[in-house]
This record gives sequence, structure tokens and C-alpha cells, in this order.
Amino acid sequence: MSVQAMPDRNMPSPSVPAHFQSFLAFDYGQKRTGVASGNRLLKTATPQPTIKAEGDARFEQVAARIREWQPDALVIGVPCHPDGAPHENTRAAQRFGRQLHGRFRLPVYEVDERYSTTEALAGGARDADAASACIILEQFLRSLP
Repeated sequence: MSVQAMPDRNMPSPSVPAHFQSFLAFDYGQKRTGVASGNRLLKTATPQPTIKAEGDARFEQVAARIREWQPDALVIGVPCHPDGAPHENTRAAQRFGRQLHGRFRLPVYEVDERYSTTEALAGGARDADAASACIILEQFLRSLP
């Protein structure tokens, strides 16, 4: 299975098999990557410690989280301009999603993450990256039947 996009907050979700129950979400950043875990039944996400690493060190920490949580699939936030147009960070997040799929052979779902960090900060988050990952994952979970 390849990376599947969820292009817009108002669009229906891609086909996510009903047996996929647990998910790990990432809010990708150049220096920090927020992480959240969640499940389909409760449709809630829990923040996990933010990964503060780059390159292979980042993937070592991702691998540890995957071993710990044993998710059925991964979810990544993909940023874009307010009008939906892609930018440099859009491509970087999508590349990260392809790398996750290639390294861990898990399905990866993309979620439009516009304003997730703003929402996390407005909510008083101490770790905006982890809170953003929660927002991304909860948005994804709410879109599932």
C-alpha cells in the first residue's frame, strides 16, 4: 500500500480498512517531529514525546515508537498555503511519508494540517509539536466511518 492523501478537511477519507484500529501520527518538522498515538474506537489521540532528531537518528526514534505502539498505519500532517497550494514544507512532509512507507512497510495516510500548530498554541500546548500531531490524528480519526 502506498501513501494516500486526504487533500482537504472537508473531503471524505480514503478507503481505510476497518481492521485498521491503531494509528501513530507525525507532525513533521526539520528539527522536531511531533508524535501522537490513537485508535479508531475512541477517535482520540494521545501526545507522545516529540522526536528531536534529524536524518537517520529521527528514523531510529520512529522505529522505536512503531515497535512500542504496533500501529496498523501511520498518519502524517501535510502543510500547505491557506489556498491549498503546496510549498517547500508540503514536499518535505510528503517525502517523509514516502520514507516512512519505504522503511516500515506500513500504510501512510496524509492529512491536511493547515493551522494545526496555531490551534495547538491557542489551546495552551506545552509541546506544540505533539499537540499538533494529536490534532492531525484526531482529524483523521473523525473522518473514518
